[in-house]
Amino acid sequence: MKVIICGAGQVGWQIARHLSGELNDVTVVDNNPDLVRRATETLDVQGIAGFASYPDVLERAGARDADMIIAATHSDEVNMVTCQMAHSIFSIQRKIARLRAKSYLQAIHSDLFRRDHLPIDVVISPEREVAAAAMRRLSAPSAFDTEMFMDGQAQLLGIRIDEDCPIVNTPLRQLTDLFSTLSSIVVGVRRDGTLFAPESEDQLFVGDECYVFTHVKDVDRTMEVFGKTHKKQDRVVIVGGGNVGLEVARTLEERESRVRAKVIERDRQSAEIAAETLERTIVLNGDGLDAALLREAGIERADAMLAVTDDDRANMLAAVRAKAEGCALAIALINDPSMVALMGPLGIDAYINPRATTVSSILRHIRHGRVRQVYSIGDAEAEVIEAEVLSTSPMAGQKLRDIDFPEGVLVGAVRKGDELFRPTGSLRIDEKDVVAIFAMAKDVPEVERLMQVSIDFF
Repeated sequence: MKVIICGAGQVGWQIARHLSGELNDVTVVDNNPDLVRRATETLDVQGIAGFASYPDVLERAGARDADMIIAATHSDEVNMVTCQMAHSIFSIQRKIARLRAKSYLQAIHSDLFRRDHLPIDVVISPEREVAAAAMRRLSAPSAFDTEMFMDGQAQLLGIRIDEDCPIVNTPLRQLTDLFSTLSSIVVGVRRDGTLFAPESEDQLFVGDECYVFTHVKDVDRTMEVFGKTHKKQDRVVIVGGGNVGLEVARTLEERESRVRAKVIERDRQSAEIAAETLERTIVLNGDGLDAALLREAGIERADAMLAVTDDDRANMLAAVRAKAEGCALAIALINDPSMVALMGPLGIDAYINPRATTVSSILRHIRHGRVRQVYSIGDAEAEVIEAEVLSTSPMAGQKLRDIDFPEGVLVGAVRKGDELFRPTGSLRIDEKDVVAIFAMAKDVPEVERLMQVSIDFF
């Protein structure tokens, strides 16, 4: 497949990294020559320096025979015009655009992106993706990472192993014996900074970060097994009232269970906009690092604090200050994955990576065939892929124990019809089953081969 990626920032670079690693023909376009050079020097891609919305630049990028274009520059308008050029001049079949401005995303403008107007097949909104990620964090407050699968029937939980964890030093194979009715599977472990797919004889040690796949009905019990407590989130303080904070607050207001939320926003104009937009949320104008203002927001009684400004350092410091003031749970928005290592020493409970959520969303739409969900873990170290098994798949008709999975691959769950099954060696995989698979990045192409995922276009 030939793909043009417009924008060589973190999102564009990560998408290029995934697609080039899967032997696709990838060309990266950016008006910053340094970013283009970084992409071509670190990845197996071609690079074009220039404005992505210019027809001559797209021509040089090979738009005449491209199968897909992904517009992920920092400008909504450039992304939209790029998709228009790709459609009108080059007849590129599949067009994906990242759009941030709320005005473009309002329901009353839903017809804007039809083929006879602005022909964009898939619109990705980072703010909506991050707001959804924040809500998932609140649903499992003791997990540092989480994602939903199987139409909400299954959940991936990132759990940090502490000293009081009951299953420390226990071989993973014994978990099935100890908790025979628990549907949870440990699919990934990060130890000393290295992520790997564990084997049945592996043990969990204090300081490990493990990824657990479980049925949603077993989430609370799974957290208890791993030594975590679950508490309902009734009071939430949001530091940052920009696009992301506003979307999170609006989502909290729409929840059926009443949540008392307060927003702290430093910029007065943004605070006024938030106050006018939100109905039941109190908005405070001031610095989220100010201990007095945090106390005014009731931080010591808050069940959770979300720091979602556009400054990673401010978010981390606000989370540290909130914990010092007595907040039970602090979650920080972190764009730079290299800063995640500081979370543990600083005592920050969890983080949201907007670039990772955006990358996962784009990958979900890139991989057609029968792929239903893709979630990128860490710094593109691994993926969890949910897909329907095709009749042509080597997996169809085979028991799990007989399928030749690579070492870095583990099955998290299997759904047959409406019923979710815990994967066991004797479980047979049939056509139309839905399988969720954890795969290290290098093993993703082999997983797609096993599932016979083909790229098709509409």
